[in-house]
Amino acid sequence: MRTLLVTGPGGAGRTTHAAATALTAAHQGLNVLLISGDPVDWLPPHEARGRLTLRAIRPAEHFRAELLALQDHAAPALELLGAARFDGEEVTELPGSAHHAYLKALRDAADGGHDLTVVDLPPLRDAIALLALPAQLRRYLRRLLPAERQAARALRPMLAQLAGVPMPAEWLYRTAARWDAELSAVQDLIDAPATGVRLVVEPGPAAADALRTARAGLALHRLPIDAVVANRVLPTTSPDTWLAGLAAEQQAHLKELRDAYEPVLPVHEVPHLGRDPRTAADDLAPLGHPPQKPCVPDWTVEDRRAEDGVLVWHIPLPGAARSDLGLVRRGDELVLTVGPFRHLAPLPSALRRCTVSGAALRDGTLSVRFTPDPGLWPRTP
Repeated sequence: MRTLLVTGPGGAGRTTHAAATALTAAHQGLNVLLISGDPVDWLPPHEARGRLTLRAIRPAEHFRAELLALQDHAAPALELLGAARFDGEEVTELPGSAHHAYLKALRDAADGGHDLTVVDLPPLRDAIALLALPAQLRRYLRRLLPAERQAARALRPMLAQLAGVPMPAEWLYRTAARWDAELSAVQDLIDAPATGVRLVVEPGPAAADALRTARAGLALHRLPIDAVVANRVLPTTSPDTWLAGLAAEQQAHLKELRDAYEPVLPVHEVPHLGRDPRTAADDLAPLGHPPQKPCVPDWTVEDRRAEDGVLVWHIPLPGAARSDLGLVRRGDELVLTVGPFRHLAPLPSALRRCTVSGAALRDGTLSVRFTPDPGLWPRTP
């Protein structure tokens, strides 16, 4: 199964492009699932009933169902505290609930059996945070509820009798295990070789800045970019001087896009239609492009002990700036920060026996130097 994750700056046309890509694939005979948080009920109804299935993200419904289910599981503890139960009608979604609704939709898509799943993600920064969420939540679960603590389950009835209060640990661990399994399925979908991120942008100065930061954030989380789509490209042959000036400015930014991404990644141009594409369903099909092979950045360890006495971990971060970088060693992990994005990267086994001795950012690659700890490395004859 191929999964295409579509995002871009707000207002760049990512929802339209996601729908167009899904429609094009359906016309080509593929069984397609389109997941979107924005209204896309303007899709042709015969397509929705045929090879194209639309799944809308409804954060309020998902949040209400999850909260009420958690309330039922925790009923003994809530009754002990004298807490009043919520009714479904009074539950209102909280900020951030859309991310969890997306995770549930991706989890369902993992078992859907479609040829292609197209996901219309939120704007860039929120999309990267969403795609990094499964690994972060699994980390929190392992820290807060370590699986090995369940070994004491035989003592819980005795502890409950001694303390005189119910012990909710059993259902809590069961719930944590279920969440971990579901998050693992989402993570597997995101990490699959056939999954890629497609960036949709309207050429301009704001888009260029957003893409530089986003490209570094995607590389930080090792999320492969499928392609870049330059949307609403103006014609360059207009006799109107005002329109020609706007087109020339766009062309300058298009050149920046191509210099930054090609030949590693394709940059597709989608012409401006001069009207809202939603007014005619036939206008959507030409916007779709066949999925490309994702470009996955490699993180490599270079052994330079013979020359410089160090090992160097090369981490590709295209688009990153020195002023936005942060690096902290924490146990067997490296805490990396790029602008608004943070990632905890487990150290390769060889680097765990070393200390960080320096770092440098050159040509879009962060090179972190590690000096072997003499007390942990075998002596050479």
